[in-house]
Amino acid sequence: MADPKAAHPGLYRIDREPPPLLGQRCAGCGRLAFPPNPYGCEGCGAEADELVTEEIPGHGELAAFATVHLHPGKDIEAPFTVGTIVLDAGPTLRATLTRATDDGLAIGQRVRSQLVPRHSEDGGELLELRFAVEET
Repeated sequence: MADPKAAHPGLYRIDREPPPLLGQRCAGCGRLAFPPNPYGCEGCGAEADELVTEEIPGHGELAAFATVHLHPGKDIEAPFTVGTIVLDAGPTLRATLTRATDDGLAIGQRVRSQLVPRHSEDGGELLELRFAVEET
C-alpha cells in the first residue's frame, strides 16, 4: 500500500502532529497569510516573489462555528461542523472540525490541527486537515 498523501498538498505538512500549516510571509510588510496566495501580498500589494513560505503552528481559538446538516457533495458526510479559527500566529481560517456536531463547542475554546485519514477514489489513503478542541 502506498504512503498516505495530503488531501490538499501545499496547505499543510503530514510528517508530524499537530500538523503545521504552510502559509506565506511577505518580505515587504511582514504580513503572515494563510492560505498561500499565488498573486502577491494582500497587505501591501508586493509581488508574489516577495512571499516566503513559512510553517504556521496549528494552534488557535475557535471564533465561530456551525453544523452542516445537508451537504450534496460526496467528499464528506453530513452532519459535520465548520469553525472559524483565529490562529495564534495571526491568520484566520475556516476549517472542518473533528466533531460532527456542535455539542459541547463554545466560542473561545482552544483548538489544534489534526490529520484525519480518508480513502481516495483510487483506493489510496489521504490525510485531511481538521481542527480538534484541545482537551484541558
